[in-house]
Amino acid sequence: MSRPPRSSGSASRPPAQSGTGQVRIIGGRWRNTRLQVPSLDGLRPTSDRVRETLFNWLMPKLPGARVLDLFAGSGALGLEAVSRGAASALLVERDPALAAALRGVVGRLDAGAQVQVVAGDALHWLETATPTQADIVFMDPPFAADLWAQALGRLPRHVAADAWLYVEAPAGATPSPPDGWSLHREGGTRDVGYALYRRAAATLHGDLNATPAA
Repeated sequence: MSRPPRSSGSASRPPAQSGTGQVRIIGGRWRNTRLQVPSLDGLRPTSDRVRETLFNWLMPKLPGARVLDLFAGSGALGLEAVSRGAASALLVERDPALAAALRGVVGRLDAGAQVQVVAGDALHWLETATPTQADIVFMDPPFAADLWAQALGRLPRHVAADAWLYVEAPAGATPSPPDGWSLHREGGTRDVGYALYRRAAATLHGDLNATPAA
């Protein structure tokens, strides 16, 4: 899929264009479930290849995890996490049509007890929502809107002391998180760089001193 910005945020987006694409959940109990991807400027779901790599990294942490998927878009990251064993996911999506589509998917999967969809701007939600204690955060905002610094600055009140943070950005431009986070793994494609960070107390079994690797 093309690599302009992925999802919604504080930037405006023109009306939907005709046509849709699809991504699929690639592992767990909802494996091969298809998620519709409308032709919206700024909607760029994380590729199957990158998601497979990310969830291989996170697999020891997923069982029972509380997940926060900011700029959720198609919902592929948050839904994949729950499919693979996360206890819950909160998906924040600004675009009303996308948020409605996410609620439809949640209903189709009978996942309302585990997955909550918030229709709202992610930055505003980070500032005003009751603090959460997310164990895993996915942050893949619209590339053109340059929202990483603002979102990262608002994030600490919503994460557990041992939280994990996934960030996706244009190749060569992956932002550094605030103090208190350290790089666990990183990788990239021709167009996208991605990194998994851990908070000071976070560990994975048998991987206390992981070396960053693509």
